[in-house]
Amino acid sequence: MRSETRILSAVPERSIVRAIETPMSTVSTLARDLAGRFELAPLLERILGHATSLLGCDSGSISLVDESRGTYTKQIDFGVGCQEGQTFSLAEGVTGRVVRARTTVMFSTYSTVGSSHISSEDPRWDCAVIGVPIFWEDKIVGTCVIFAADRDRVFTKDDAKIAEVFANHAAIALANAELHAKASERERESAIASERERAVREVHETIGRSLGELLQRLDDVSSSLDSQSPATPHIHAVRTIAHDTLAETRRTAQGLGPASLEGRSLQAALQAELAWVESMTAAQTQLTVIGTERDTGPEVEHQLFKIAQEALSNVVSHARASTVRVGLVYSEGRSEVLIEDNGRGFDLAEAHGDHSSLPSGCLGLHGMTSRALHLSGELILEPIVGWGTKVHAIIPDRSALPDRIDRPQWKIVIANDQTLINAGLIRIINTNEPSIQVAAVVDSTAQLLDAYGVFTPDVLLVDLEMIHNDSAGSLAAIREQAPEIAIVVLTDNPSVEQIRAAKAAGARGYINSKSSADTIIRILVAASQGQTLMESDMFDHLTDTIEQDPNAEHLTARELEVREMVALGMADKQIATSLGISAKTVEKHVGSLLRKTGARNRTMLVSMDPAR
Repeated sequence: MRSETRILSAVPERSIVRAIETPMSTVSTLARDLAGRFELAPLLERILGHATSLLGCDSGSISLVDESRGTYTKQIDFGVGCQEGQTFSLAEGVTGRVVRARTTVMFSTYSTVGSSHISSEDPRWDCAVIGVPIFWEDKIVGTCVIFAADRDRVFTKDDAKIAEVFANHAAIALANAELHAKASERERESAIASERERAVREVHETIGRSLGELLQRLDDVSSSLDSQSPATPHIHAVRTIAHDTLAETRRTAQGLGPASLEGRSLQAALQAELAWVESMTAAQTQLTVIGTERDTGPEVEHQLFKIAQEALSNVVSHARASTVRVGLVYSEGRSEVLIEDNGRGFDLAEAHGDHSSLPSGCLGLHGMTSRALHLSGELILEPIVGWGTKVHAIIPDRSALPDRIDRPQWKIVIANDQTLINAGLIRIINTNEPSIQVAAVVDSTAQLLDAYGVFTPDVLLVDLEMIHNDSAGSLAAIREQAPEIAIVVLTDNPSVEQIRAAKAAGARGYINSKSSADTIIRILVAASQGQTLMESDMFDHLTDTIEQDPNAEHLTARELEVREMVALGMADKQIATSLGISAKTVEKHVGSLLRKTGARNRTMLVSMDPAR
């Protein structure tokens, strides 16, 4: 034997660059070669090929190590007995010696290794061999073993440094391949789940609308027949069957979880979102589950997940955090999700005022609140400038919500006579928010009244021109039956008269043709919870339109400001916060406006000429 085993400590890559400047050009070439490659085998094969070539060798192997199982698997094998794919014990071979030493090892001859995998007749039996660990986050995930080409070759410290550089590349390749595999699997699962849910919901929406139209036609026939007609009981029977079928269709669709949860638990879905946060920000993340995970129903799980997803999206976009923690808590009778980051935080009041008008990028805060309120829960937002943000959502279990068991979704009826726009709205809603169900689409306010009687929706999305021309008073009749019904207006450039008509009808939000899918969903969700929400450009347009009203000249500047905000449906407390005055002062200004205009209430104030 020419020498004993030699074990070297790992050398920092910066020292390596200084020691081997010429060979590093080969390393740079390798780095360029690897750009954009994600399949593991080709990556490792190129790394091993470059390493053996640069060291003047022609045989070696790269193995993947599983310390928890005490085994390693030959992944790539150049001229070492065709052992690719075979698994061995970590008590054997050069890899076993590397893992036990946890550093680079060199042997003057392979015969000194012990528990060898090649025979004594192999030419490499009496050749030197070097083994280098492949580390990832202080964990050995593999090894790179290289054999000398002849008996006279002796590995040096410089050779070890070169081999360690390629081991670092192998570590990056392994990590990239793992991330790519996870991302591809997540994308595949998401695509399959989304397509499955889209297909089921598309069928559901088609059947639902058809059944709704059938019920309306049956009502028309029933009203035209004499009560003593022999056809009357048959029509009633058919109507009952249609109602039961519609209810069963809704229950079937409501039993589906959202695409992001399809086939996974809430815990697994949150863990996947945190992995996404790590890939986007390099922040350290942690998921903590407290209590025993249980089935809270698809609607509760969906809303908890969407709240967490929105909060984590804000972290990625704005927080600049280095740590992000998510807590999932199962308490008695309720479930909670807590999202904390140590980012830059923000001043809620300074950044967004009273939130009656927000840029579309901030509508998510309203959306999170509305989702919690939809299931009788609450959302607590605690941003601190320079310290980070905490979002805490608490939602009671479905068993505590008996009045919502049969209606877990928000139902919406669209009233608009433009087929292309209707198709786009249905597509956006079905794709982006499974909690909103498009119950019916009608093309007149008369049909809207009938549709309300059949479906009792939570939200009406109505074209502004249709509201303005509602001479039959259908919207007023609906509001008389359901004073809290949410009306969202579809408009681009409303006139003063149209705005007054919309406010008199109780409009609670505005959507225009340029609104993004996220904005449309958030405004609809907010409206269903009694909030007035619109994009800032629409807010500015409505404000400018009211300011141009020539009949408002006799009002004071402050009264004009208050009147504008009343016209936008803002409460006294919201107006006070926006103007920096007390709620009592706002009440006085509103009283003055009512006296000067002769209006009996806020609705009349908005709809009448203020000069009277």
